[in-house]
Amino acid sequence: MLTRKQHELLMFIDRHLRETGFSPSFEEMKGALNLKSKSGIHRLITALEERGFLRRRAHRARALEVIRLPENLAPRPSRTAPKAPEAPLGPNVIRGPFGAQPPARPAVETHESAPVTLPLYGRIAAGLPIEALRDNGASVDVPAALIGSGDHYALEVAGDSMIDAGILDGDTVIIHRAETAENGSIVVALVDENEVTLKRIRRRGNSIALEPANPRHETRIFGPDRVRVQGRLVGLLRRY
Repeated sequence: MLTRKQHELLMFIDRHLRETGFSPSFEEMKGALNLKSKSGIHRLITALEERGFLRRRAHRARALEVIRLPENLAPRPSRTAPKAPEAPLGPNVIRGPFGAQPPARPAVETHESAPVTLPLYGRIAAGLPIEALRDNGASVDVPAALIGSGDHYALEVAGDSMIDAGILDGDTVIIHRAETAENGSIVVALVDENEVTLKRIRRRGNSIALEPANPRHETRIFGPDRVRVQGRLVGLLRRY
Protein backbone atom coordinates (compact mmCIF):
# COMPACT_ATOMS: atom_id res chain seq x y z
CA MET A 1 0.00 0.00 0.00
CA LEU A 2 1.61 3.24 -1.18
CA THR A 3 0.72 6.88 -1.28
CA ARG A 4 0.22 8.33 -4.74
CA LYS A 5 3.59 10.11 -4.68
CA GLN A 6 5.40 6.99 -3.46
CA HIS A 7 3.87 4.99 -6.31
CA GLU A 8 4.74 7.66 -8.89
CA LEU A 9 8.36 7.81 -7.71
CA LEU A 10 8.76 4.01 -7.63
CA MET A 11 7.44 3.61 -11.17
CA PHE A 12 9.58 6.49 -12.45
CA ILE A 13 12.75 4.99 -10.93
CA ASP A 14 11.94 1.51 -12.33
CA ARG A 15 11.23 2.91 -15.81
CA HIS A 16 14.46 4.99 -15.76
CA LEU A 17 16.50 1.94 -14.69
CA ARG A 18 15.07 -0.21 -17.48
CA GLU A 19 15.60 2.50 -20.13
CA THR A 20 19.07 3.78 -19.13
CA GLY A 21 20.66 1.16 -16.88
CA PHE A 22 21.16 3.56 -13.96
CA SER A 23 18.95 5.36 -11.46
CA PRO A 24 17.74 8.93 -12.03
CA SER A 25 19.26 11.93 -10.24
CA PHE A 26 17.42 13.64 -7.39
CA GLU A 27 16.89 16.61 -9.71
CA GLU A 28 15.22 14.36 -12.30
CA MET A 29 13.05 12.72 -9.64
CA LYS A 30 12.05 16.11 -8.26
CA GLY A 31 11.06 17.31 -11.73
CA ALA A 32 9.16 14.11 -12.56
CA LEU A 33 7.03 14.42 -9.40
CA ASN A 34 6.73 18.22 -9.65
CA LEU A 35 8.18 18.72 -6.16
CA LYS A 36 9.85 21.93 -5.03
CA SER A 37 12.66 20.44 -2.93
CA LYS A 38 14.88 17.37 -2.84
CA SER A 39 13.97 16.76 0.81
CA GLY A 40 10.59 15.46 -0.36
CA ILE A 41 12.37 12.95 -2.61
CA HIS A 42 14.56 11.81 0.31
CA ARG A 43 11.44 11.17 2.42
CA LEU A 44 9.74 9.20 -0.35
CA ILE A 45 12.83 7.05 -0.98
CA THR A 46 13.17 6.33 2.75
CA ALA A 47 9.51 5.30 2.91
CA LEU A 48 9.91 3.00 -0.10
CA GLU A 49 13.00 1.44 1.50
CA GLU A 50 11.12 0.79 4.73
CA ARG A 51 8.32 -0.90 2.79
CA GLY A 52 10.73 -3.14 0.91
CA PHE A 53 10.27 -1.64 -2.58
CA LEU A 54 13.69 0.03 -2.94
CA ARG A 55 17.24 -0.61 -1.79
CA ARG A 56 20.22 1.73 -1.87
CA ARG A 57 23.36 0.07 -3.21
CA ALA A 58 26.28 0.71 -0.88
CA HIS A 59 29.43 2.52 -2.04
CA ARG A 60 27.80 3.81 -5.21
CA ALA A 61 26.72 7.38 -5.85
CA ARG A 62 22.95 7.79 -6.25
CA ALA A 63 22.42 4.07 -6.95
CA LEU A 64 18.97 2.63 -6.28
CA GLU A 65 17.66 -0.87 -6.92
CA VAL A 66 13.96 -1.73 -7.32
CA ILE A 67 13.24 -4.82 -5.21
CA ARG A 68 9.58 -5.23 -6.11
CA LEU A 69 6.68 -3.36 -7.71
CA PRO A 70 3.10 -2.89 -6.48
CA GLU A 71 1.83 -5.10 -9.32
CA ASN A 72 3.98 -7.95 -8.01
CA LEU A 73 3.43 -8.24 -4.28
CA ALA A 74 5.83 -11.17 -4.01
CA PRO A 75 9.37 -10.00 -3.18
CA ARG A 76 12.01 -10.24 -5.90
CA PRO A 77 14.48 -13.13 -5.51
CA SER A 78 17.35 -10.91 -4.32
CA ARG A 79 15.55 -9.94 -1.12
CA THR A 80 12.76 -11.19 1.13
CA ALA A 81 10.45 -8.31 1.95
CA PRO A 82 7.42 -8.65 4.27
CA LYS A 83 4.02 -8.01 2.79
CA ALA A 84 2.57 -4.70 3.93
CA PRO A 85 -0.30 -5.13 6.42
CA GLU A 86 -3.83 -4.51 5.24
CA ALA A 87 -5.23 -1.11 6.19
CA PRO A 88 -8.26 0.98 5.18
CA LEU A 89 -7.75 3.17 2.14
CA GLY A 90 -7.29 6.83 2.95
CA PRO A 91 -7.93 9.80 0.65
CA ASN A 92 -4.28 9.90 -0.50
CA VAL A 93 -3.58 6.16 -0.55
CA ILE A 94 -3.85 3.81 -3.51
CA ARG A 95 -3.51 0.05 -3.69
CA GLY A 96 -2.25 -2.00 -6.64
CA PRO A 97 -2.61 -3.31 -9.19
CA PHE A 98 -2.09 -0.03 -11.00
CA GLY A 99 -2.33 -1.27 -14.58
CA ALA A 100 -0.46 -3.72 -16.75
CA GLN A 101 2.64 -5.19 -15.16
CA PRO A 102 5.92 -4.29 -16.92
CA PRO A 103 7.46 -7.17 -18.87
CA ALA A 104 9.64 -9.42 -16.77
CA ARG A 105 13.35 -8.89 -17.13
CA PRO A 106 14.99 -11.97 -18.65
CA ALA A 107 17.34 -13.92 -16.44
CA VAL A 108 20.93 -13.80 -17.66
CA GLU A 109 23.06 -16.85 -17.02
CA THR A 110 26.80 -16.26 -16.77
CA HIS A 111 27.73 -18.94 -19.28
CA GLU A 112 25.25 -17.55 -21.84
CA SER A 113 26.39 -13.94 -21.62
CA ALA A 114 30.02 -13.69 -22.66
CA PRO A 115 31.62 -10.24 -22.37
CA VAL A 116 31.62 -8.01 -25.43
CA THR A 117 34.84 -6.23 -26.38
CA LEU A 118 34.37 -2.55 -27.24
CA PRO A 119 36.95 -0.03 -28.49
CA LEU A 120 38.07 2.42 -25.80
CA TYR A 121 38.37 5.92 -27.24
CA GLY A 122 40.56 7.65 -24.63
CA ARG A 123 39.34 10.05 -21.96
CA ILE A 124 36.34 12.33 -22.38
CA ALA A 125 36.11 15.46 -20.25
CA ALA A 126 33.09 15.71 -17.99
CA GLY A 127 34.26 19.24 -17.22
CA LEU A 128 35.73 21.40 -19.98
CA PRO A 129 35.66 19.69 -23.40
CA ILE A 130 38.84 18.16 -24.77
CA GLU A 131 39.78 16.77 -28.14
CA ALA A 132 38.75 13.15 -28.56
CA LEU A 133 41.64 10.72 -28.10
CA ARG A 134 41.14 7.67 -30.27
CA ASP A 135 43.44 4.75 -29.63
CA ASN A 136 42.46 1.83 -31.82
CA GLY A 137 44.69 -0.45 -29.79
CA ALA A 138 42.72 0.03 -26.55
CA SER A 139 39.57 -1.91 -25.69
CA VAL A 140 37.38 -2.85 -22.75
CA ASP A 141 35.23 -5.91 -22.01
CA VAL A 142 31.66 -5.15 -20.94
CA PRO A 143 28.73 -7.41 -19.98
CA ALA A 144 26.55 -8.17 -22.98
CA ALA A 145 23.47 -7.17 -20.96
CA LEU A 146 24.65 -3.54 -20.92
CA ILE A 147 24.34 -3.08 -24.65
CA GLY A 148 21.69 -3.74 -27.27
CA SER A 149 21.75 -3.67 -31.03
CA GLY A 150 23.85 -1.19 -32.97
CA ASP A 151 27.42 0.08 -32.75
CA HIS A 152 28.90 0.88 -29.33
CA TYR A 153 32.15 2.20 -27.91
CA ALA A 154 33.59 3.14 -24.51
CA LEU A 155 35.05 6.36 -23.13
CA GLU A 156 36.83 7.06 -19.85
CA VAL A 157 35.45 10.03 -17.92
CA ALA A 158 37.71 12.82 -16.65
CA GLY A 159 36.24 15.49 -14.39
CA ASP A 160 33.30 15.98 -12.05
CA SER A 161 30.70 17.94 -14.01
CA MET A 162 28.29 14.96 -14.24
CA ILE A 163 28.45 13.74 -10.62
CA ASP A 164 24.78 14.49 -9.91
CA ALA A 165 23.94 12.09 -12.75
CA GLY A 166 26.00 9.40 -11.00
CA ILE A 167 28.96 9.72 -13.41
CA LEU A 168 32.26 10.09 -11.56
CA ASP A 169 35.85 10.85 -12.52
CA GLY A 170 37.50 7.63 -13.75
CA ASP A 171 34.24 5.88 -14.72
CA THR A 172 34.01 4.15 -18.08
CA VAL A 173 30.84 5.05 -19.97
CA ILE A 174 29.27 2.88 -22.66
CA ILE A 175 28.07 4.87 -25.66
CA HIS A 176 25.62 3.82 -28.38
CA ARG A 177 26.88 5.45 -31.56
CA ALA A 178 24.14 7.77 -32.86
CA GLU A 179 23.74 11.12 -34.58
CA THR A 180 20.49 12.07 -32.85
CA ALA A 181 19.21 11.99 -29.28
CA GLU A 182 16.07 12.89 -27.39
CA ASN A 183 15.93 16.20 -25.55
CA GLY A 184 17.40 15.74 -22.07
CA SER A 185 19.55 12.70 -22.98
CA ILE A 186 23.18 12.42 -21.86
CA VAL A 187 25.27 12.41 -25.02
CA VAL A 188 28.76 12.62 -26.39
CA ALA A 189 28.74 15.98 -28.18
CA LEU A 190 31.32 17.15 -30.69
CA VAL A 191 31.80 20.92 -30.51
CA ASP A 192 33.26 22.86 -33.44
CA GLU A 193 34.48 19.58 -34.98
CA ASN A 194 37.47 19.23 -32.60
CA GLU A 195 36.23 19.15 -29.00
CA VAL A 196 34.20 16.40 -27.35
CA THR A 197 32.29 16.43 -24.07
CA LEU A 198 29.80 14.33 -22.14
CA LYS A 199 26.75 16.43 -21.23
CA ARG A 200 22.97 16.48 -21.14
CA ILE A 201 21.66 18.00 -24.38
CA ARG A 202 18.68 20.32 -24.63
CA ARG A 203 17.39 22.20 -27.64
CA ARG A 204 16.27 25.75 -26.95
CA GLY A 205 14.75 27.27 -30.05
CA ASN A 206 17.56 27.58 -32.60
CA SER A 207 20.25 26.95 -29.96
CA ILE A 208 21.66 23.84 -28.31
CA ALA A 209 22.48 23.76 -24.59
CA LEU A 210 25.03 21.33 -23.14
CA GLU A 211 24.14 21.03 -19.46
CA PRO A 212 26.41 19.68 -16.69
CA ALA A 213 25.06 17.79 -13.69
CA ASN A 214 27.04 19.77 -11.14
CA PRO A 215 26.05 23.29 -9.99
CA ARG A 216 29.71 24.34 -9.99
CA HIS A 217 29.82 24.06 -13.78
CA GLU A 218 28.01 26.29 -16.25
CA THR A 219 25.68 25.34 -19.07
CA ARG A 220 27.15 26.18 -22.48
CA ILE A 221 24.96 27.42 -25.33
CA PHE A 222 25.87 26.91 -29.00
CA GLY A 223 24.37 27.48 -32.40
CA PRO A 224 22.90 24.36 -34.04
CA ASP A 225 25.73 24.14 -36.58
CA ARG A 226 28.42 23.99 -33.85
CA VAL A 227 27.31 20.79 -32.10
CA ARG A 228 27.03 17.25 -33.46
CA VAL A 229 25.82 14.25 -31.45
CA GLN A 230 28.37 11.42 -31.53
CA GLY A 231 26.53 8.94 -29.33
CA ARG A 232 24.11 8.39 -26.45
CA LEU A 233 24.95 7.10 -22.96
CA VAL A 234 23.58 3.58 -22.34
CA GLY A 235 25.75 2.19 -19.53
CA LEU A 236 28.53 2.77 -17.03
CA LEU A 237 31.36 0.68 -15.55
CA ARG A 238 33.15 1.51 -12.29
CA ARG A 239 36.04 -0.07 -10.41
CA TYR A 240 36.53 0.25 -6.65
